[in-house]
Amino acid sequence: MGTPDFEATAAMAARLQAACLARGLTVATAESCTGGAVAQAITDVAGSSGYFRGSIVSYADETKTTLLGVDSEVMAAHGAVSAQVAVAMAVGARERFKTTVAVSITGIAGPSGGSASKPVGLTYLGLADETGGDVRRVHWTGDRSANRADSVRAALEWLLEWAEAHSA
Repeated sequence: MGTPDFEATAAMAARLQAACLARGLTVATAESCTGGAVAQAITDVAGSSGYFRGSIVSYADETKTTLLGVDSEVMAAHGAVSAQVAVAMAVGARERFKTTVAVSITGIAGPSGGSASKPVGLTYLGLADETGGDVRRVHWTGDRSANRADSVRAALEWLLEWAEAHSA
């Protein structure tokens, strides 16, 4: 990964759409460090309204609690960039949009904002479905643009992997 590959991202979004429409699945996103780029990739494909219900860009911590229902105590204990917050964001998006599945992203895209315990590039992706939530931790090593692009691709890949294994 690394530099943005828009053709690959567009192809993945098209595959996700085909899988979701064929299986009757619906999707929502909750994004922080990607600023809505996953939703943009999904909606760049004509016909996405057939399965995509919406997105909440919760860049500010307050938005994560007020719009997605992330518990402020969880936020205080673990920080916005954490496995716990990523799962809570995905669960909140799935509940609010009433979808089959939701994906979330929270991370430190860079170039600043990192620390020894949470370096630039640290990103958590959450996924929520009817069985609960799951999380994936990644650490990108590119610049801000590359880290965001890698996060978008990782979210689309996870959604596609999930969709191909499920039906409504």
